[in-house]
Amino acid sequence: MAEKDIHTTAAGADQVAPAPEIQADGSPNNNTAKAETKIELAPAGLAAQSAGVTRIQALSSVLTLKDRIALFFGAFLVAYAYGLDGTVRYTFQTYATASYSEHSLLAAINVLRSVIAAAAQPTAAKIADIFGRVELIIVSIVFYVVGTAVQAGSNNVNAFAGGAVLYQIGYTTIILLIEVIIADLTSTRSRLLFSYVPALPFIINTWISGNVTSSVLAATTWRWGIGMWCIIYPVCCLPLLITLIVVGRRAKKLGLISPYTTALQLDKGAGAFLVDLFWRLDVIGIILMIAVFALILVPLTIAGGISSQWKTAHVIAPLVVGFVCIPAFLFWEMKAPHPLVPFTLMKDRGVWAPLGIALLLNFAWYMQGDYLYTMLYVAFDFSIESATRITSLYSFCSVITGFLLGLVVFRVRRLKYFILFGTTLFLVAFGLLIRFRGDATSSSRSGVIGAEVLLGIAGGMFPYPAQASIQASLKHENLAVMTGLYLATYNIGSAFGNTVSGALWTQVLPSTLEANLNSINSTLAAAVYADPLALAAEYPVGTVERTAIIDSYKHVMRLLTITGICLCVPLIGLAAAMRNPKLNNQQTLAKHDDESLEASA
Repeated sequence: MAEKDIHTTAAGADQVAPAPEIQADGSPNNNTAKAETKIELAPAGLAAQSAGVTRIQALSSVLTLKDRIALFFGAFLVAYAYGLDGTVRYTFQTYATASYSEHSLLAAINVLRSVIAAAAQPTAAKIADIFGRVELIIVSIVFYVVGTAVQAGSNNVNAFAGGAVLYQIGYTTIILLIEVIIADLTSTRSRLLFSYVPALPFIINTWISGNVTSSVLAATTWRWGIGMWCIIYPVCCLPLLITLIVVGRRAKKLGLISPYTTALQLDKGAGAFLVDLFWRLDVIGIILMIAVFALILVPLTIAGGISSQWKTAHVIAPLVVGFVCIPAFLFWEMKAPHPLVPFTLMKDRGVWAPLGIALLLNFAWYMQGDYLYTMLYVAFDFSIESATRITSLYSFCSVITGFLLGLVVFRVRRLKYFILFGTTLFLVAFGLLIRFRGDATSSSRSGVIGAEVLLGIAGGMFPYPAQASIQASLKHENLAVMTGLYLATYNIGSAFGNTVSGALWTQVLPSTLEANLNSINSTLAAAVYADPLALAAEYPVGTVERTAIIDSYKHVMRLLTITGICLCVPLIGLAAAMRNPKLNNQQTLAKHDDESLEASA
């Protein structure tokens, strides 16, 4: 059923026909689109029905089969680039922090990236709704390239972290936009299947990422391994950008979109526009969110070490300010005119349960994933190539499982029971990780590989299905913001996971290394803690020093994986609390634009 006429007003909002009927394969019924007439929208401030939403509805109405193929190919190519980059950068980041003799700050950098991502995604979703999807893709490319260049040229860990922040804004923004564009153009029934299009590159990247990292490190340094993406990534974005621009021009020629005019030109000038934009983006909420997570989580990862820093001002002061910001953030979000966190939508278990799953998934995953490469290289004695590939097994197995599950869901039209089974399997995988957490024996090596494979199979059965579930019952106007919030919750979970793993690593590992190594070499513990990758090469497996190092790492990994398995229990409970709506051939289960979130038992 085609959506009803749009009666909202917008300054600079594009004038479009109502969104066409969505067919079973997620494509629009173009006959319906042609039968409708253009709607005139009167300018009066930034839209209630946002310009970005109306623009994508217009684009959807004129898409041909060739356009869809080009769009999904473009999404695949972009995802291939950022997916391979993310995989190898995970390894190069380990070498970068080690080269500064600051390996223990790996978790702190990851926390910072996660906090920025958590704030960037709902913000990016709002910007995409106000200005449009294409415009924000260009912005994301700029942040991605500039951040990558800063990281590649950094001479200390502070500069590297600064580049990581800029890169993370571009990285998380493009991930959000691709998922939103796919949700814009597909039916609830086919969405899970098409959502895996940008994830499919992991099937390839898992096996070539190890070759890339080992070849780069053999020929040059980690700097070129990161810096080369300043060239590769923008080129890979061109097909998607060109397709969206060409389709947009076609929609304008058909009269479905009037020339894009911003509120800056139609309202009361630049000042009024910027004030309106300030409130709509909830800049105060963004600042408070960053303050809460950055000021609390980052200090927890740096307070330990060989010499404890708990009593220092640079640890205590951020913690105090961060905790003060928590009630301030909650109070503001309850009163904000355009809150970053839409509490009215979050009262339904069909929304808060998937958000809880996103939070706990990454929280649990990073218990074993934050220092996984280090463990594989040092404790299991895998090569650089093998260790890189094993760190990608989760992505590889989850993508294959999820894509096949998308085909199944297209037929059965239900999601909940697959999600419930996946979360249970996730707990079983952590049980294996507790059992196989170190040693260079063949059984331990096989065990950790099997655990990562099982973890990946489980991961294919509930993260993307939970996202598809939360998207299905939302109005199109709420789609981008709630998808951004869902992905932001992932990053908050990542921040929690990085914080706890980093705190355990910095609090437990130094004393354990000292206890195991001081009787052998009194200076070795500090050296191993600062740069374990270099020290592992100096002391091969079988030496008394390497055995003591492996035992120390096994002790920390035991604590991390036990924490992870404990988090899996509420994860299963949240899966059981989810709704189980029957998916259909429409873009949303909300039948009318003015209908509230549809509650399906």
